[in-house]
Amino acid sequence: MIYSLNGILTHIENNFVVVECSGVGFKCSATLNTISRLPAINSNVKLYTHMSVREDAMELFGFYSFEELNCFRLLISVSGVGPKAALSVLSSFTPEQFALAVASNDSKSITKAQGIGPKTAQRICLELKDKLGEGFIDYDDFQAAASVSASSNAAQAVDALAVLGFSPSEAAGVIGKLDSSQSVETLVKLGLKALSGGN
Repeated sequence: MIYSLNGILTHIENNFVVVECSGVGFKCSATLNTISRLPAINSNVKLYTHMSVREDAMELFGFYSFEELNCFRLLISVSGVGPKAALSVLSSFTPEQFALAVASNDSKSITKAQGIGPKTAQRICLELKDKLGEGFIDYDDFQAAASVSASSNAAQAVDALAVLGFSPSEAAGVIGKLDSSQSVETLVKLGLKALSGGN
């Protein structure tokens, strides 16, 4: 199994890159997020990799960060989610954004990824919620977002913020950090202030 590639970036296209190591060019399917973070052609680059071996094909996937690779592996462990769909999700979300959407059960946002329908998005949230906890991805919003469902006031505040144009996962990350015993109106006001940068 190829763990990573460290070599010269020789080619970039919309959905794959080529990294040359010791004279051998490795074609790696990649997410838009990975491609957007790559250096210029002919620069040195390191990609974390996952190799998929099937009866009819062998494919290498490359990721700029180890967190993105881990998210990819978790996604393809979900029934009905193949490598192409997983790349699509991680082209639409950073690992942090994806984990936050799963934590807050925001399947609607996940359907924005090409090829992901409502049922698949719901299955992703259901199967991965307990696998994306603290220690998997380094950010503080996961537990806050996950706690929203336990409070009806917090859940109503998230719904209200979603009506105002914020994504449910973004709103849940903020509302989950507030005192859920406060009124829905107060939570919405505080949430709006936080999401607007305090202005």
